Amino acid sequence: PLRNNDASIMKRRVLPGFGLSLGFTLAYLSLLVLLPLSGLVFKAGTLSFGQFWDVATGERALAAYRVTFGSAFLAATINAVFGLIVAWVLVRYTFPGKRLVDSLVDLPFALPTSVAGITLATLYAGNGWIGRYLEPLGVTVAFTPLGIVVALTFISLPFVVRTLQPVIEDIEPEVEEAAATLGATRWQTFSRVLLPGILPALLTGFTLAFSRAVGEYGSVIFIAGNMPLVSEITPLLIISKLEQYDIVGATALACVMLAISFVLLLAVNGLQWWAANRHHGGQRGSL
Repeated sequence: PLRNNDASIMKRRVLPGFGLSLGFTLAYLSLLVLLPLSGLVFKAGTLSFGQFWDVATGERALAAYRVTFGSAFLAATINAVFGLIVAWVLVRYTFPGKRLVDSLVDLPFALPTSVAGITLATLYAGNGWIGRYLEPLGVTVAFTPLGIVVALTFISLPFVVRTLQPVIEDIEPEVEEAAATLGATRWQTFSRVLLPGILPALLTGFTLAFSRAVGEYGSVIFIAGNMPLVSEITPLLIISKLEQYDIVGATALACVMLAISFVLLLAVNGLQWWAANRHHGGQRGSL
């Protein structure tokens, strides 16, 4: 009887069974994700292919794509480099004010995006605290595409840092000491010992930062200048079409953004999967 009771207890789960849990999951995702996206696609489907193509590949739309995805990619790349440094310092070193620095990393999460945009525009304007020193050097940040990169870098930094911190914490300092004992240089220790273990998390942080930057709106419109063909992002172009009651045109641009984002995220996730498998394969080979 005890064994039967033990078996019945083992079969019990805190959550419902697989069938019920899966059904709830699919229903929840359908309400939050699939239905809104389906409505978007169906609305854009009211256009003929020629009309959709004209809207999606117009001169203003193509320029907005370049600004949006180019700025997001550049901001995510910057954060991949400097976010790794910030995460490493916060994990490996103890210094006065460490908790303050660690809390500042989460500031973009707590700060409303519109407030962030106004603050950055004020700082980098020609008469701002930072802009007044940059403009004599020929560097104009506010109301230029460079301002977009600055804003996107600011709001996407926490995604890289918070993704990397747990992974770096799991790396024992003895690994670096062993590599140094075997005669490895600092670059060899980083590139051959540390980077393979960090790379999957780094790619994840890059993907999250890129995704966040592509859809950003509030912090960008205050610092970008919003000049068509120069510093206009796609979300702003969509809003402009909605204000002109061109709902079908706005949904067409949104579908293009959705498709491009999906393809890019799929490519990055595939690269992340490859890097993780390569790392695990290298570990098995070394054993």
